[in-house]
Amino acid sequence: MLYSCKLKSVCNLPVTYNKKINTAGTSNADVPLADPGMYQLDITLRRGQSLAARDRGGTSDPYVKFKIGGKEVFRSKIIHKNLNPVWEEKACLLVDHLKEPLYIKVFDYDFGLQDDFMGSAFLDLTQLELNRPTDVTVTLKDPHYPDHDLGIILLSVVLTPKEGEHREVTMLMRKSWKRSSKELSENEVVGSYFSVKSFFWRTQSLCLSDVHRKPHLWRGIVSITLIEGRDLKAMDSNGLSDPYVKFRLGHQKYKSKIMPKTLNPQWREQFDFHLYEERGGIIDITAWDRDAGKRDDFIGRCQIDLSALSREQTHKLELQLEEGEGHLVLLVTLTASATVSISDLSINSLEDPKEREEILKRYSPLRIFHNLKDVGFLQVKVIRAEGLMAADVTGKSDPFCVVELNNDRLLTHTVYKNLNPEWNKVFTFNIKDIHSVLEVTVYDEDRDRSADFLGKVAIPLLSIQNGEQKAYVLKNKQLTGPTKGVIYLEIDVIFNAVKASLRTLIPKEQKYIEEENRLSKQLLLRNFIRMKRCVMVLVNAAYYINSCFDWDSPARSLAAFVLFLFVVWNFELYMIPLVLLLLLTWNYFLIISGKDNRQRDTVVEDMLEDEEEEDDKDDKDSEKKGFINKIYAIQEVCISVQNILDEVASFGERIKNTFNWTIPFLSWLAIVALCAFTVILYFIPLRYIVLVWGINKFTKKLRSPYAIDNNELLDFLSRVPSDVQVVQYQELKPDPSHSPCKRKKNNLG
Repeated sequence: MLYSCKLKSVCNLPVTYNKKINTAGTSNADVPLADPGMYQLDITLRRGQSLAARDRGGTSDPYVKFKIGGKEVFRSKIIHKNLNPVWEEKACLLVDHLKEPLYIKVFDYDFGLQDDFMGSAFLDLTQLELNRPTDVTVTLKDPHYPDHDLGIILLSVVLTPKEGEHREVTMLMRKSWKRSSKELSENEVVGSYFSVKSFFWRTQSLCLSDVHRKPHLWRGIVSITLIEGRDLKAMDSNGLSDPYVKFRLGHQKYKSKIMPKTLNPQWREQFDFHLYEERGGIIDITAWDRDAGKRDDFIGRCQIDLSALSREQTHKLELQLEEGEGHLVLLVTLTASATVSISDLSINSLEDPKEREEILKRYSPLRIFHNLKDVGFLQVKVIRAEGLMAADVTGKSDPFCVVELNNDRLLTHTVYKNLNPEWNKVFTFNIKDIHSVLEVTVYDEDRDRSADFLGKVAIPLLSIQNGEQKAYVLKNKQLTGPTKGVIYLEIDVIFNAVKASLRTLIPKEQKYIEEENRLSKQLLLRNFIRMKRCVMVLVNAAYYINSCFDWDSPARSLAAFVLFLFVVWNFELYMIPLVLLLLLTWNYFLIISGKDNRQRDTVVEDMLEDEEEEDDKDDKDSEKKGFINKIYAIQEVCISVQNILDEVASFGERIKNTFNWTIPFLSWLAIVALCAFTVILYFIPLRYIVLVWGINKFTKKLRSPYAIDNNELLDFLSRVPSDVQVVQYQELKPDPSHSPCKRKKNNLG
């Protein structure tokens, strides 16, 4: 049997094994070029001086390549906007002969374009002394323009002959490959191959530079949300563009979707980069106009210096495009990985008495008008998860956790090959709206594709019990039913109630990343039923009043007639909020007395649970039948109707849930507001109130031309959850098998 053994050259260099190493002298000048051996070349790339300017701003973004024998063996990092860069990078190379010089080339980095040549030089390795550090200055030249001064590169090099194991391997391979493969036994060939292979595994680190040795763990994660572009440059003949954006961080790239025929695109795309450098890095961003059949047009560029951004905080950036027109709006968040901890459980703000006192003081009732946008403080301890879904073929998962509060998004590190991960991390957020919902999502990391969803929980801030470690059952993407696993969280919320009340009356913060609406037969039917229920309440009330006019029940009609005369004769405007106040008070006493009249809608709940299954069926049917253009048009109309039905139904449900004490904070706030309105309407004549209201409406734009018109009542109701949201936010009862006590008993058993 014939065996063919092939050994890859280290550092992509050609390796010969039939030459001897001469180490008698200290200089390699005495070594004949016909008889060289293997050498280790240690290079320190120090800095450059007076390099050539290649960018319009009179600077360059230089980096250096080393080549030997026509093959690239080293590439330095990029130093942005600097003609006197300092690299201080080390590379360790194995060289098998010295007749090939070290070729040094310098380039100017241009993202999305071809890099500009900045000069080159050669280093003759035969002129270096062995075992002696040497400082080398090479002058950069352009072969096409030899008279141009392109600056210098400063290096430190050490050339060392390699003996010992290298010589043994050389002799081993020489003996093995001198003989024909027919003369070798199977064990000899295999033994020779694996002896050589094991040696090179031990010495591989000698020839890899720090740049090429990719770390297994990154030092952080950069979460980027591309929101929109504003006033971009028109590149097409119709005065518009088809813009898209490219991002690059080191070797990582991302390309956004194309937005056709617009100068103000709305992308709403979120993606992550891994951060390998301790100090941060530079994200290069370029905007392009898509042109079918020819080269895309360049719109502009900008950069983000990550070293200037604070960690564990979401930054909203509006970047001016250079070499073009317009702005890009982004959200950027830097979070740490396992190598640079976000915050361990042993160190957190609220457990430090001094810090806790400062936080409590910051949100005390006495500091009502100090920074009204800073409503409160949220601390989330992500402890662990248990019994997660297996997403990999090995029966395991690589789970990590994403914690979101509105547009703030932070991530834990990944725990590899584990269904019961422990993160033990603490996240802190500034609360801008006490009615926000904390979303905690668990994903399975996949290096080659997008992460797999494992489970999610949504927790309204007002429902949180401070300092309580709690097991939350993970739900599906729609938050309508359970999925496999639980997550253990401990959450603390500190807020100023007065600031929270004032913020309730202004528009909610827009969430930039939301799932796109899609047509669903089940969702359309559900929204229709919800709207029908709200309408039927009004219809039944109209039937009841009409029955009083028809005297179907004489006793009831007589009572209604007397009540009508009394109310009309004695009516005052303040009685309207007073009646609503009495209704709220009546329902409150029913709740505290145990006679809760809040009924859960089992119809909506059942439909929510079946929605995902029905959608899957719809998707399969649509794939079989296919869609034509008319169907797409009908789909858009159906989605619009579906959303209108949802808005109308949600409006009625929010009014009902306000009086049903679904959110006690909002019901108490309604009581305070109704009391104030009752007193105002009692003591102030209606004409004066209407006069003040009219003057305010007519002069509002004069006093504040750029003020956003809003309705305080609608803003208040937007904070009240609809029936669907009540079901989504409702906590599921954990499986008793996840109880720590029971788990210990099972282990003992």
